[in-house]
Amino acid sequence: MMRAAPQELIERAISLSTTDGCAVIVRDVSRADLRWARTTLTTNGESTALDITVIAFSRTATGTATASIGRAAPDLADLSALVREAEAAAREAQDADDAFPLVSSEGIDPTWNEPAEPTSGAIFGTLAQRLGEAFAGNTAIEHFGYAEHVSTTTWLGTSMGIRRRFVQPEGRLEMTGKSDGRTRSSWWGAATTDFTDVDPADGAAYLAKSLGWQARRVEIAPGRHDAILTSSAVGDLMVDLWWSAAGRDATEGRSVFSRPGGGTRIGDRIGIPGISLSSNPDEPGMLSADFMATGTTSSFASVFDNGMALPRVDWIADGILKNLITTRQFADESGLALAAPADVVRMQVDSGFGSLEDLVARTSRGLLVTCLWYNRLVDPQTLLLTGLTRDGVYEVRDGEIVGAAGNFRFNDSPVSMLQRITDSTTTSRTMPREFGDYANRVAMPALAVSDFHFSTASEAL
Repeated sequence: MMRAAPQELIERAISLSTTDGCAVIVRDVSRADLRWARTTLTTNGESTALDITVIAFSRTATGTATASIGRAAPDLADLSALVREAEAAAREAQDADDAFPLVSSEGIDPTWNEPAEPTSGAIFGTLAQRLGEAFAGNTAIEHFGYAEHVSTTTWLGTSMGIRRRFVQPEGRLEMTGKSDGRTRSSWWGAATTDFTDVDPADGAAYLAKSLGWQARRVEIAPGRHDAILTSSAVGDLMVDLWWSAAGRDATEGRSVFSRPGGGTRIGDRIGIPGISLSSNPDEPGMLSADFMATGTTSSFASVFDNGMALPRVDWIADGILKNLITTRQFADESGLALAAPADVVRMQVDSGFGSLEDLVARTSRGLLVTCLWYNRLVDPQTLLLTGLTRDGVYEVRDGEIVGAAGNFRFNDSPVSMLQRITDSTTTSRTMPREFGDYANRVAMPALAVSDFHFSTASEAL
């Protein structure tokens, strides 16, 4: 059966609306993947999914209420019931705390009428062949991993005339190597847009090298140690920091960015000079949507802001906290600057230079952490996190890796860490190990940090 085009679904839903406003989001998600285990390709496949979210706005005697209802695989026949359900829920809801006039039209997106741009297994090109060639170089290593590519086409239409469309491609390659009866394990990962900039031979070479480092075991007691964090590990910590930077939470005294006695820490120095953290939808090589499209309200986004432009925002500049995430309503209520994040984050240290290998070479002593895993928030007032190191912690002495320590549980705060940075590489795109499923467009340096808290030993590989 022929399904209606996303644009037709949106126009019909808006025409059916009888409340005081309506926003409709349609997403077409196309996915392709390759998986391998024990150095053998196991599965590959493609899938597609289409979903619609209808958001109804209903004025009350004291404000505006709203409700969002979503459906998978929608068709025109579903729309009337879906719109009525959203409207009924909005009429029964309480006034929304984030109520604000809907965003007015800024014109129709010139690509509005274009179809979805799906991905397919062809995006991998010769990846399977290149994986085989990379694996053949060292038969003593068992290789596990996967490659995944997703193309999401989003259309947003509102009763205020907004018509926006954006295509978001994203991919990742994760490779794990195991040796010596799987008693040693190492990981390598890369985020990408189209796999043209990813070479599995680089990953295989790193796995072989790092598994070689693990041939010598060194005993390191838990405690505070100088550490080198790869860009992947830094990415996980900075994404946690970024996701904790809601202006409402800070204003209400519930976050690390709350000022003692009231207000926020905007304007305070929270890192060493030269550090910046920013979001830019036009980030070279990591483009993201430049408009808000959300079906839910939180401290970070509001359904009333659908269609709002997302410009570049500097969250930290020269070590100073410049902005916190705010909706239009909360910016109006609090006096904070309006700052909404595009789906991309970049960190830079102005004095940073060279590669991870260069950073190791200029380190007299420390522990090199491959990646972090199972990170969880312990205390929002300090942004104290706990988690595990994984797939390799290596001792560095006089610029050389001399052996592998066991893994550790860590307890540290990425905000506190910003004051303890002693050296940095240049910034490059990376894949956070913990949050790679949710944060694909991340650019970070590797960092040398003093007194990183490795709290206890871990038995994990």
